[in-house]
Amino acid sequence: MIKVLVVDNHPIIRKGFELLFESHPEITVVGSIGSGIEIFEFIRRHSVDVIISEIDLPELNGITALRAIKKEHLDLKVIMFSYHPEEIYAISVLKAGASAYVSKTVETDTIIEAIKKVYNGGIYLSDAMAKHLTFNDTKRSKSKMYKRLSTREVEVLKLMSSGKKNKEIAIELDINEKTVSTYKARLFKKLNVSNIVDLIHQAKHMELT
Repeated sequence: MIKVLVVDNHPIIRKGFELLFESHPEITVVGSIGSGIEIFEFIRRHSVDVIISEIDLPELNGITALRAIKKEHLDLKVIMFSYHPEEIYAISVLKAGASAYVSKTVETDTIIEAIKKVYNGGIYLSDAMAKHLTFNDTKRSKSKMYKRLSTREVEVLKLMSSGKKNKEIAIELDINEKTVSTYKARLFKKLNVSNIVDLIHQAKHMELT
């Protein structure tokens, strides 16, 4: 039986997973929690095979939690399950250690397929995303522009776009303010902008917020 932990701050999502796998012959939900910080205590106390986690979580965002989890639990599989655009986030979460990125718009059969695939050691992406990654297009597209960003740069950009100041970003990502400034400078260069307003406009235009 594949033991799944669901992490989402929306109770209806957590309940939906519990009902979906209530009588499933291969998958069971062993826990459902509402914040990133709760993950660590849960996996210390319980056996978990696969974590299904939202990116936007209170206290600790999903990508930061993912990175910390993988440092201590290399064999634990993580599926990021979110409404954010796959073309922006899929590469970043895989770099951070996730085994899959699944959109919240998918059918239930898709999430079941993803769970089984990552449990058996595979990587799951949608067919469209898999084709996108293997398609050698020489044109400079917006998605390619974002693909050049590191996981941490995406995190910083997202937090900036939500109105967070350098100090708040530093606290949430557990880095110092000088490092945040360095990431901002890299973002200016990579996204070809010269000020915060244009940077945030780029993020909003790409549906990053």
